[in-house]
Amino acid sequence: MTSEKSPTLHVSVYGSDAGSGAPDSPLRTIQAAADKAQPGDTVIVHGGTYREWIKPPRGGSGPDRRITYQAAEGEHVEIKGSEPVEGWQRDGSVWKVTLPDTFFGAYNPYRDEIVGDWFYDLDRVHHTGEIYLDGRPLFERASLEDVRAPKSHADALVPDDALLCWYCEHGDGEVTLWANFGDAHPNANLVEVTARPAVFYPEIAGCNFITVRGFTMRHAATQWAAPTAEQIGLIGTNWSKGWVIENNVISDSRCSGITLGKDRESGHNTWSNEGDDLTSAKGADAYTVVVQRALELGWSKDTIGSHLVQNNEVYRCEMAGICGSLGAAFSHVRGNHVHHIFVQRQFHGAEMAGIKFHAALDSLIEGNCLHHCGMYGLWLDWMTQGTRVHANLMFDNKDFDLFSEVNHGPYVVDNNILLSHRAIRDWSQGGAYVHNLIGGPIEYRIETVRKTPILERHGTQIEKIEGFAGGDARYYGNVLVSSAGLEVYADCAYKNDEKDNVWIEEPSIGLRHDEQGRYLLNVEALRELGKIGLVHTENFSPPVVSQHPYVDGTGASWAFDQTYLGEQRVHDTTVPGPFTRELGEQIIVWPRPS
Repeated sequence: MTSEKSPTLHVSVYGSDAGSGAPDSPLRTIQAAADKAQPGDTVIVHGGTYREWIKPPRGGSGPDRRITYQAAEGEHVEIKGSEPVEGWQRDGSVWKVTLPDTFFGAYNPYRDEIVGDWFYDLDRVHHTGEIYLDGRPLFERASLEDVRAPKSHADALVPDDALLCWYCEHGDGEVTLWANFGDAHPNANLVEVTARPAVFYPEIAGCNFITVRGFTMRHAATQWAAPTAEQIGLIGTNWSKGWVIENNVISDSRCSGITLGKDRESGHNTWSNEGDDLTSAKGADAYTVVVQRALELGWSKDTIGSHLVQNNEVYRCEMAGICGSLGAAFSHVRGNHVHHIFVQRQFHGAEMAGIKFHAALDSLIEGNCLHHCGMYGLWLDWMTQGTRVHANLMFDNKDFDLFSEVNHGPYVVDNNILLSHRAIRDWSQGGAYVHNLIGGPIEYRIETVRKTPILERHGTQIEKIEGFAGGDARYYGNVLVSSAGLEVYADCAYKNDEKDNVWIEEPSIGLRHDEQGRYLLNVEALRELGKIGLVHTENFSPPVVSQHPYVDGTGASWAFDQTYLGEQRVHDTTVPGPFTRELGEQIIVWPRPS
């Protein structure tokens, strides 16, 4: 008589991979559980630190037959892509250690240089590896002399953080690391070096319907994740459908934290590697080729995207907190706290943001808190259609809170609080901005060179490829500070539709962080605003170029009848901005009510 296999597998730091996965015979590694897990199974990981790269060999068979990976209830589970290193020796004013390549296995991040399309190295080498002192990342420097005589890095968010730093050289079968730990003794403290290119990422595409819940995941030697490349993140979906990534803490990725991105088969850094073979070596042309290839390989709503990324904290990633090219389509990204992205600022590129998506199709980006991100809080690039950006809080971002780049629309941005020194960079057309608090200037530029695809409604097939004449935005019921003028759209060929917007003085709003970790907004200036009518997209004319209606993925128009705080608007009490009139002097805007 054979017993039926249990749908639950247990993992413990006290287990053995020779175990069965039963509660009294747990496995030792999460990978061993992943190798066993079948559709419908749940992998429960018990408290402790696991140092591994989990590579799921398969996913679930549908939304109701997922493979779920979750931390045991009430237990702290940390998964790291790093290894501790002891045996540091004094070398003058710094410390050094030599490690054999075998220490890292098949991948040595101190031999691997960061490269990729739209990556700018600023005339020096950068490796995918990183060194941490008691959890604090050190700065990689360009020479050993820079480590022996460290200097502040003026471009960094905190310039003096660069005084703790490292340098590497590789020889025959080994790598030597030098580090300046300041006053700390590395052999008396925890020093970790990244050793893996990811923490949770399938090596094969098409591992659908996976849930990852409740973990702390750190320290990945991730490579640059250009939109024309396979986008490998600390955790990533690798060209699949229907993942749920929720309630995790994700930090310290060399480049990207969460990736919902592109496959490798349609090209990897296409502009750099294939430029001479394309019609033109221009980056926009290379990306158009990637989109066409992805379509030929089956990119569609039936096969890719539709992910749910919610209630995660993501920080200290040097490229993007959450990113995705094509593979993020039809997804919901909500309730995430993404902060301190691109803080060392030793290299640069066209991908730095708290959230950076190409082809945000019929997506919902809702209720996120994005701050201290460089270059942008939220960057929507190419083919944003049918997407709603609703009730997000953004502040203290390096360049702008929101960048909409070369999109034809329609998309809506409503009930957001945008408080950085510059609020919106709009290089698109066909966007609708409704009931926002816009606390900084707006920049508009007419794109005169690039042409980008317009896709079919609620799908991925290319309908046409068009250029930009500019404008065609809708601004309804926003509260803007005095510097946020809409006259920046004056020279556009397509005129805006503007109604019921009001302006206030800049010093009259302010955000503060209290001892309980909450963010409170001074809203006294918003208490005496005049009434306006309810706004509904069924009354919007479609964008001039795309001619697609302002509707969501189900074909329903949007009614802006809920405030930033989720309160119901009614016709008689609707006012401009993201709140109702019934306000005190200040309100809690984060954590936002669920």
